Amino acid sequence: MRALLLEQQGEHTIAQVQNIDSDRLPDGDVTVDVNWSSLNYKDALAITGKGKIVRNFPMVPGIDFAGTVVSSKDQRFKEGQSVVLTGWGVGENHWGGLAERARVSGEWLVPLPQGLDERKAMILGTAGFTAMLCVMALEEGGVRPDDGNVLVTGASGGVGSTAIAILSALGYQVTALSGRDSNTAYLKSLGAKEILSRSGYIETPRPLEKQLWAGAVDTVGDKLLSRVLAQMNYNGTVAACGLAGGYQLPTTVMPFILRNVRLQGVDSVHTPLHRRQTAWERLAGILPDSFYQQATHEITLEQAPATAAALLSNQVTGRTLVKIR
Repeated sequence: MRALLLEQQGEHTIAQVQNIDSDRLPDGDVTVDVNWSSLNYKDALAITGKGKIVRNFPMVPGIDFAGTVVSSKDQRFKEGQSVVLTGWGVGENHWGGLAERARVSGEWLVPLPQGLDERKAMILGTAGFTAMLCVMALEEGGVRPDDGNVLVTGASGGVGSTAIAILSALGYQVTALSGRDSNTAYLKSLGAKEILSRSGYIETPRPLEKQLWAGAVDTVGDKLLSRVLAQMNYNGTVAACGLAGGYQLPTTVMPFILRNVRLQGVDSVHTPLHRRQTAWERLAGILPDSFYQQATHEITLEQAPATAAALLSNQVTGRTLVKIR
């Protein structure tokens, strides 16, 4: 099978597509022919070696994939069935989706819901799944479409792009915050009503600022998240799922105790199965067909290393789909 294999040479990570024996696959009770994967921020860190994502080598990266079951010891999955996988440490400490075949635990798989094919599932991928979890967190926090504007930070990335499309399709008024002014037309095509520049959000905020947002999806963290919290409406909810701008949070308790603001963390790696299934089933029925053309570009397995470097340089917009077969 062909696989993107990461190996360590001294302090450097070497990423090369190689032909390897499928007998080298790690233990698992379900074997899947991988047809599609995607390239995420965490994958880019692993492939370039710029983040301590992979600690055991050799490793096949790829934190998500969609494919067809080849063999299964898990009674829930049958040969020929289409499945999708995100998270669970796959591509980090268990060989992942940037290969023609994967062997994993059946506990990590979700049957592909009606309305999604494998290609669409990976256009969504981990980013789309995370975006859906964020929207669900806003709903559970009581944020409704008629409550006011919802802000999406890191709007040009995979999670941000998909969150805009989901929120817009559900009837929310969405404002996009992006560091790339050139993406205005793209973000509006996804459903954003207004585009703000990230440059206006880099200063340290006051403890409380003018109330602007009924809800927010934040992929950035650090000072930007602090400012978003200071601008939340009374009883607003922020779903935080990323740290592209840093892992610290220099804020105060003021938004929480004076405006009843909720900060809800969103983890997509160890999400329980029932919630995974709910998220994927909702994704299958929400997004218009136009989204799958607007929000993605397709690459080959061989192009993954160069694209990973471009992603970390903030040169990639939306989702990157990897055609495996």
